[in-house]
Amino acid sequence: MQLRNLLESLLIDLKDASTHTMLPILCEELGLPAPTADGSKRERLTASFNALADTELPAVARKLLERHPPNATMRNQIQDILWSNSSYPPIPKRYRREVALRLNSEELYGDARRFDELLECLWILDADNWTILLGGKPRGLRAEIQQHVHRNPEDWPAEVLFDQLGAYDASDRRFALFLEGLASADVRPDEAAQHHFVACVNEPLRNCGVELRETGSEGGYPTFSLVSLHAATKGRPKNLIFASPYKPDLRFRDALDNDVEIVSNADKVLVYDRSIGNDGLCWNDLQQWWSETRQIADATMAKNTLYRRLRASLPGNSPPQMLFFEAFFEGFSSAVPQLPALLPEVWLHWDPRTVKERGPDALLRFRMDFLLLLPQGVRVVIEVDGKHHYAYASGSADVRRYAQMVQADRELKLAGYEVFRFGAAELQVPTAKSNVKAFFEALFKRYGVPMD
Repeated sequence: MQLRNLLESLLIDLKDASTHTMLPILCEELGLPAPTADGSKRERLTASFNALADTELPAVARKLLERHPPNATMRNQIQDILWSNSSYPPIPKRYRREVALRLNSEELYGDARRFDELLECLWILDADNWTILLGGKPRGLRAEIQQHVHRNPEDWPAEVLFDQLGAYDASDRRFALFLEGLASADVRPDEAAQHHFVACVNEPLRNCGVELRETGSEGGYPTFSLVSLHAATKGRPKNLIFASPYKPDLRFRDALDNDVEIVSNADKVLVYDRSIGNDGLCWNDLQQWWSETRQIADATMAKNTLYRRLRASLPGNSPPQMLFFEAFFEGFSSAVPQLPALLPEVWLHWDPRTVKERGPDALLRFRMDFLLLLPQGVRVVIEVDGKHHYAYASGSADVRRYAQMVQADRELKLAGYEVFRFGAAELQVPTAKSNVKAFFEALFKRYGVPMD
């Protein structure tokens, strides 16, 4: 495995940065198995690394990059492996060139120091970073950028700089992070300049189905993310009201701030009101929120109580829905913390009036069986259909109810949601749990969600 081969020498070399006594702490810090008690430091680290399961390699790689970063060449190789299943939309070379051509006549940055930091963290400017760290004279591409981009900007237009950096052949995620960085307030500490840059690059980007879109704010400045024009929704979730099969009794405590208050039976509904970023909502995010709001310090207890709370919200008269929920957690096991959270009983619409009171203007679907918030703003709805979705209690077809269901599906899809349906009968066969796992594997692969 390529990732294992890359990590092995880097991790073994850390023996020189640790004593025998501190070696167990180093291994714990990186997520490695505890080292053996005997042998040299090299032998102990080697044994620990060899005992590491392949499924744990990506997590160890991320910790290594964060805490003991290697040189830029090794860093980029490891990152590109980790990003190989990333959710960033593809940008063919042709459109990357068109972006560069569009920027030839534009200012590439507002803050030179932050611009250099962006280049440093994404590109290979010098294979030997120690020269710069020790105060040596810049050389290689770093020196050429100083000469031809900073001191004599007319030498290298954006088209040449992109080529020198390797941007045309870089991974989709690296190129996306580059554009997002160039649009950031760090590199362009002026909001008008940010919006101008985004408008420039979006002209060619939209031709391949993507755009830089304002998705949040930081320090009073807008932040921009590269998203698909076809799969991403326009806004960010502001309140997630879920884990309640019953219509919640709620009101806006402060309508200006979208501050929702559960008036009664607060234990019957959950409201996740934290910001959801471009990476979506994963189980780790949900568990941290649960731990902090419920003041549960022990991580294992927080995980278990949250799972039980979500499971308890599933309708007791729907064993297929229960099986679907359990199959997700059983199927992915230790990988669940990094995966999108499977949210049950999510309230999509909320109307203080009943459907009868609202009449023909009533919203067609109030609650979703399951919702996942994937990276890049992708929202996935999963419905488990029993007979009541398309038939009368007697068993005969209810064409009116079926028509309402497919109409609601159309409206959801037009609003930017992806809708997937399971027939209850599918979840009542011996292979149901393995079928559910296979579905999620295909879903995550489609949207580039790593399953490590």
